[in-house]
Parts: sequence; structure tokens; C-alpha cells
Amino acid sequence: MFGIFMKSWRVGIVTRPKQKKNKNFGRSWHIRHVDCGSCNGCDWEMNALLNPVYDLQRYGLDFVASPRHADILMVTGSMTKHLQVALVKTFEATPAPKQVVAVGDCACNGGIFKNSYATLGGVEQVVPVNIKIAGCPPSPQEILDVLTRNLRKSVV
Repeated sequence: MFGIFMKSWRVGIVTRPKQKKNKNFGRSWHIRHVDCGSCNGCDWEMNALLNPVYDLQRYGLDFVASPRHADILMVTGSMTKHLQVALVKTFEATPAPKQVVAVGDCACNGGIFKNSYATLGGVEQVVPVNIKIAGCPPSPQEILDVLTRNLRKSVV
């Protein structure tokens, strides 16, 4: 049985059609997650992107620990006053070109915390947002669909 597998492995070479890529982003994107005061619902859904069901890495996407290595900032939670400086510093540390993705209703417009004394509303109040993913929380499939659609747009 092992010999059959090896035989089929050698023969079955998958080739992809050559595509011209946008010079701003290569074939893989690196994501830095920034929590600006969430309830962790969106964070858990983003964490599910790394499990074998969704497997974010097969699409050329991966999470990184440093904003200096990131192409995308995925922001969750309503923008709290205390984390405003942290988000601005992370945004400035991310090299251009970069995209900001607001994940969840709280990041998009403040959600249920929009009228709180401790929040500023959505993330767009502090940094420019390129993509909004609505939902409380959005499912991993929705997040993955938006990211892969965005990845396809970067290929010319």
C-alpha cells in the first residue's frame, strides 16, 4: 500500500495557472490580530480559522506576532478609550501597504457597547478601515470567505 501511495504521489503533480500578482501583496498575507476591547466571541471564531476544518494556512494566510511582519490588521471589539493608543501604535508599526479588517459588529460600529462611556464606537473612529465583516460574532466561514475574496482581488 505504501508503494502505491508513493507511485501516485510522484505522478500526480498539481500545477496552477500562472497569474500576474499585485506587487503590493505577494502570494501570502500575514495577519496581526488586535483586540480593542472585545468580549472574545470574535476572537474565538478567528481562532477556529487555524483548525483543520477551515485551515487558513492553505490559502496563504497566517497569523503573526509582530505588526512589523503583518499585511493585514484584524481588529475585534469596540474601540475602548484605553486601547486607542495601542491600536494607533500597532497601525503605525505595520508597514505599508496594509489593510485593516474590522471583525464583528463591535469593531464595525461599536455594537451593543456603542453608547458606553468607555468606548469611542467602531474602529473607524481611530484608524481607516478597508473591510468590515458584520456579525455577532461572524462565523469562521464568513471571515474566511471575505479574506479569500480579498486575496483574489490582489491578483491582477
